[in-house]
Amino acid sequence: MPAWLSGSIRMNREELQKILPHREAMFLLDKAYVEEGIARAQKFITGDEWFLRGHFPGHPVVPGVILCEILGQSACVLFPDELAGKTPFFSGIKNARFRRPVVPGDTFSTEVELVRKSMGFYFLEAKGFVEGELCVEAQLSFAIR
Repeated sequence: MPAWLSGSIRMNREELQKILPHREAMFLLDKAYVEEGIARAQKFITGDEWFLRGHFPGHPVVPGVILCEILGQSACVLFPDELAGKTPFFSGIKNARFRRPVVPGDTFSTEVELVRKSMGFYFLEAKGFVEGELCVEAQLSFAIR
């Protein structure tokens, strides 16, 4: 674990853009907080996001694949040095469970923890919440290339 993870760091969108290679419209984090190896991030769902158009008319719901992407981007803040000039690629999403819909007006909060790193692959446990209620959980893996 990098030494800076033993303390804490808070990042806004501008600081996150220095770490993540994602850009609009796929840059999905509003802020992040890292403490003792756990990344916590937030995405404020305003209702104007591109992924809500048509999903579903009259009852917009954040797609599960977008929730997984937010979890993945949250994981990336754990590895700023490894990401410098490189791109993270999902290699797996296992045991994803969706427990509660995320809708406009919600603040989607994540918690992601590194379980292990092996041969260039990162394996993580990830959870997403709204107001403390579990919405999604999954085991993620990715490689940095």
